[in-house]
Amino acid sequence: MIVLGIETSCDETSAGIVRGGFQVLSNVVASQANLHARYGGVVPEVASRKHLECMLPVMLEALETAGLTWRELDGLAVTNRPGLLGALLVGVSAAKALAYALNIPVTPVHHLKGHLYSTFLAAPDLTDQFPLLALIVSGGHTQIIRMDHHCDYRLLGTTRDDAAGEAFDKGARLLGLPYPGGPEVAALASQGDPSAVPMPRSYLGDTLDFSFSGVKTALRTFISRDKGQTRLADIAAGYQEAIVVMLTRTLHRAIQQTGIKTVCVCGGVAANSRLQEAMKAMTEKEGCRLVIPDSRLCTDNAAMIAAAGWYRLQHTAPAPLSFDTLAVSPLALATI
Repeated sequence: MIVLGIETSCDETSAGIVRGGFQVLSNVVASQANLHARYGGVVPEVASRKHLECMLPVMLEALETAGLTWRELDGLAVTNRPGLLGALLVGVSAAKALAYALNIPVTPVHHLKGHLYSTFLAAPDLTDQFPLLALIVSGGHTQIIRMDHHCDYRLLGTTRDDAAGEAFDKGARLLGLPYPGGPEVAALASQGDPSAVPMPRSYLGDTLDFSFSGVKTALRTFISRDKGQTRLADIAAGYQEAIVVMLTRTLHRAIQQTGIKTVCVCGGVAANSRLQEAMKAMTEKEGCRLVIPDSRLCTDNAAMIAAAGWYRLQHTAPAPLSFDTLAVSPLALATI
């Protein structure tokens, strides 16, 4: 079965084609990062209008790269939640129109499920290695998921306030770095000493939840009091290290509590090299298998949506064309 995926939840217009749930035939992403950099963040109305401009060219490029025609598609998958509502509606409207015109099934996909299934694109044999633990860490979400089967998973921990990616972006702004902030902080931190400016770590009792608001406040306070005396690279390194340590130690506790030895880390922040280094060291010590997708699959992309949609179409009936679109929606559990 060949599935075309569409992703427009934020500021990337993406179309990707996946065969059989794991073979990526194309994965085209049109980023708006340069467009929004002048504003220091994503402007929803601007993002929606840019999606309208890019949607058809991106889909045509995905088809051309895959060497396919519209009539060779067997199904469609589209992100319908959560995200910027106007941006989501562009992708959902395109998917519904195609489903009607081509008379093929379409299925809505929760954005976080897309990130989860990016790990199956990186390692297709994961489908034979349940149960697994997944840390989804992105700009808007930080969650630990236990997955026992394609249709059986549950939330073990989530952030109580900021997501890790949000903390990186807000930290970048405090440091005077351009948008998008996460990669800028990582690049600057690579030149600094993480022990020069220690930042606080927050742990919420016996839970597997996260909190990043404290370290963000600590950064703001330090910068205000420091008056430019400390190298920015050292500040960035200390800030990044605090976030990395909180993510790694909390996932480590999840491994110890569940005894699960197959671990996935996905989402945009998973592309951070320091986080990858820390996760590899921790999982090797615990004797775990670690799967982190290639950076092109960590950030928002449509191949992961197509993969999630492929698995959903194997287990559920096609959605009616009246399916909804929501800006805010928790990850629904016990279902694909």
